[in-house]
Amino acid sequence: MVDVTVRGAGVFGLSIAWACARRGAKVQVIDPFGPGTGSSGGLVGALAPHVPENWNAKKAFQFESLIMAESFWRQVEETGGVSPGYGRLGRLQPIADTRSLYLARQREGTADELWQGLAEWRVISAAQAGAWCPPSPTGFVIRDTLTARMHPRRACAALVAALEVMGIHVISEADDLGQVVHATGLAGLQELNDVYGKTVGSGVKGQAALLRFDAGEVPQLFADAIHIVPHADGTLAIGSTSEREYDDPTSTDSALDDVIDRATRALPLLHGAEVMECWAGVRPRSKSRAPMLGAHPLHQGQFIANGGFKIGFGMAPKIAEVMAELMLEGRDYIPDDFRPDASL
Repeated sequence: MVDVTVRGAGVFGLSIAWACARRGAKVQVIDPFGPGTGSSGGLVGALAPHVPENWNAKKAFQFESLIMAESFWRQVEETGGVSPGYGRLGRLQPIADTRSLYLARQREGTADELWQGLAEWRVISAAQAGAWCPPSPTGFVIRDTLTARMHPRRACAALVAALEVMGIHVISEADDLGQVVHATGLAGLQELNDVYGKTVGSGVKGQAALLRFDAGEVPQLFADAIHIVPHADGTLAIGSTSEREYDDPTSTDSALDDVIDRATRALPLLHGAEVMECWAGVRPRSKSRAPMLGAHPLHQGQFIANGGFKIGFGMAPKIAEVMAELMLEGRDYIPDDFRPDASL
C-alpha cells in the first residue's frame, strides 16, 4: 500500500518524500531520469537569505526554512550516513559605495527585528573580516550569520540514502497511488504553459564552475553578483549566470568564462586554481517568482511543488514540512503568494 506518490526526484520531491516518510507514510518516488539529474544536480549551493526589509510571506517562509535547515539536514545525514555538505558559516559581501553602505547599516536594525535574534546582519570593516575577504571599495563588508552552504549533488545523494534506509527507492515509473504531488521542475511548468496557452513558468539557465581550492571553514562570498561557495569536500563553487535566452540548456560557454574571471578579480586568491568541472542547467521559475505549492491546477485531487528557481535548496526543508502537513493531515499552511493561482 502506498500513501504518497512523489513525481520528481529533485530537491523538492526528495525532501517531501523524506518529510512524509518520517511521519509514517508509505512513499514512492518516481523519476524517469533518476534523482538529482535536473537543476538540483548543480554545483553552487548558496543558501542565502533575502534582504531583511520590506518583509513579506516569501521572505518569512525562507527565513523559517533557513533556520530549520540545520536540524533537517542533520537528521538526513544521521539516517542515511551521507553528508549533504551543510554548514551555516555565514556570508561576506563587499559594499560598493556610500549609498549601499547607508542601506546596509539601516538593515542591521531590521535584521535584529525580523530575524528574531536567531541570526545577525552586521557591517564590519574589511580588515576585521580577514584575508578571506574580497577587496571592498568602501572598506566595509556585510557579514551575516544566516547564510549556509551545501553541495547540491551531495544533498540529493544524502536524501536518497536516507530514503533507502527507510525502504524507499527512486523508481523510473509506477502508477499514481495515494496522495500525489508533482515536483517535476521545468517539465511541469511547460505542461502548465501548454494547457493555459500562456507563460505560467519558465526556465532560466544557469552556469557554474567547481574549482580545486580548499578554503577551509570560512564564509561564502557574494561579490560582483557572483556566489563563491567553499564546500566541505575541499572544492569551491562559483556561479551563476541567469540566462532567459539560450540554445543549448546544458552547454557552458563564454558566459561562464566571464563568471570565473569576475570571481578571480573579486578574490585574487583564486588565481591559478584548477577548474575541475563546469555545469549548466535550467532552473524552474514561476511567473510569480515564488514557489508554486498546493492543489495542482490540472490534476484534480493532486498537488504541485515547483518553481524553486535559485532558492530551492534553501526553501526545501519548509516546503517539505508544509506539503507533508497538507497531504497527510489536511492542514494548509501555504502562504497565499505561493498558491498556483498567483502565477495563472
